[in-house]
Amino acid sequence: MISDRMVEVLRLLQDSDESTDLFDVSAAGADALAVDGLAVSLVTAAGTSELVCCSDESTRRFEDLQFTLGEGPGPDALRTGALVWVPDLAKVRAQDWPALAMEAPALSARAVFCFPMTIGAIKVGVLTAVRRTPGPLTSQQGDDALILAAALTARCLGSGEPRLDPPDPAGSPHSLLHAVVHQATGMLSVQLALPLPQALLRLRAHAYSSGRSITDISQDVVDRRLRLDHNGNGDGTPPTVVEKD
Repeated sequence: MISDRMVEVLRLLQDSDESTDLFDVSAAGADALAVDGLAVSLVTAAGTSELVCCSDESTRRFEDLQFTLGEGPGPDALRTGALVWVPDLAKVRAQDWPALAMEAPALSARAVFCFPMTIGAIKVGVLTAVRRTPGPLTSQQGDDALILAAALTARCLGSGEPRLDPPDPAGSPHSLLHAVVHQATGMLSVQLALPLPQALLRLRAHAYSSGRSITDISQDVVDRRLRLDHNGNGDGTPPTVVEKD
């Protein structure tokens, strides 16, 4: 049975007519579920997920970490189409997510709950709930989150855009929070003559080794403050710019 607070969130979702209003929906949803943050990721045409809405900075940092590592409950929920609940990130097993297990003790996020946004075999995205204290969701919170995930799925499918083709223009209804990563990946692909997947791996490796978010590293690449070599190392030397008449 749905709670009264989630009914209000669903009304807000129904009344909103622009995807930019998803921020308000995610913030209200986090309050209704008694979690610290909610994030909504949608599936791209390439089968990966893109963060399109995040209600708070702590959740955003966790989503950035998953994106950097390429592993975690979110990617697993997207891949399997199953619920992935982690009531205590400090107890993550190394064999499940080796890199995340190493990073977990330093995270402000202590519990993560991922709800796939699917209809049948169609994968639309993932709704992620993050809390700063460990512990499971109540049955009511779980039911409410499932209903919200289903409503978001219907909303995305109803918009005619269940899949995204990154990068979208900044400021568009589906502007991607990781758009700068795609821009940096393209630049690095050209600079190092690498396929796009390998260029993204270079960015991820440098972000992980430097202890910075992949978004910050990508912004440095795009702003030409950082140039990476074939080993993913940064020498701080801006790339050579060839000006043409």
